[in-house]
Amino acid sequence: MSRLKPLLTFSNPPLLALAVLTYALGAGIARYLGRANNPLLFGLGFIWILLLFLAMSLLTIYFRPHNEPLVKGETIKEQNWLRAALFQVSIAALGIAALLFVTFLQMGVSPPAIFYAVLIFLTALIYALPPLRSATNGFGELALAVLIALLIPAFSLSLQMGEIHRLLGAFSFPLVALSLAYFLVLDFPTYKEDRKYERGNLLFRIGWQRAIPLHHILILTAYFLFATMPQFGFPWAIIGPVFLVMPFALFEIYWMQEIASGSNPNWRFLKIIATTVIGLTLYIITFTLWTR
Repeated sequence: MSRLKPLLTFSNPPLLALAVLTYALGAGIARYLGRANNPLLFGLGFIWILLLFLAMSLLTIYFRPHNEPLVKGETIKEQNWLRAALFQVSIAALGIAALLFVTFLQMGVSPPAIFYAVLIFLTALIYALPPLRSATNGFGELALAVLIALLIPAFSLSLQMGEIHRLLGAFSFPLVALSLAYFLVLDFPTYKEDRKYERGNLLFRIGWQRAIPLHHILILTAYFLFATMPQFGFPWAIIGPVFLVMPFALFEIYWMQEIASGSNPNWRFLKIIATTVIGLTLYIITFTLWTR
């Protein structure tokens, strides 16, 4: 077994990519409003988010029960090495993140930025660490959705502006719904394994019969909220491009419904569709804000 490959997998690159996109989205709002004027803080905050999410992902794996294999076919020696490596890398990442947080304090960043940084830090620890460990108590998907779609862009925006703008809320609420639908989809391919090891994720808690209509409602709610934004004074020019992704979202609903009807599930294809929907939505919003 290659020792580096599992560590790269456990770092959860798709989640890191989503964190990067939403961090850029928050700064994009500041740029759109003409107040993104601190590249140094942007860079430091970007590194802080990456380090914190890396530590969170690795600690989530580290605190799996010892009866669960970390990778298939591992020996006891390999598992012990992996656990030690996961812990060491996590502590190193958290140590550097702590130094960066002290740097934020010394640079005199705004109280809202500090507030959201603390919320992000606490939510990440609650997600990964016992005894709360929301990753396995049925609330992990919601915690990740709030982290990705609300707290990270709020932190990024407040680093630049020193305050929060209502445009953040207009984007964050539908994005929380889309993110929650995405994380719910990711639970389906591992459903049997999760039941075997009694991992209390959202799908395990509510059952797939309820999860599929919930998935549909979350996606449709997100686009309904996007569609109502012009009624509250937000320009269509920054909202309209989001609907370019809607055909993919509707196809995701169709594919999930086909699985519910008994069709042979192609989990890899479903994950690609779900990742496309949330990833492309975040990219389009961020790109629009940065280029307007």
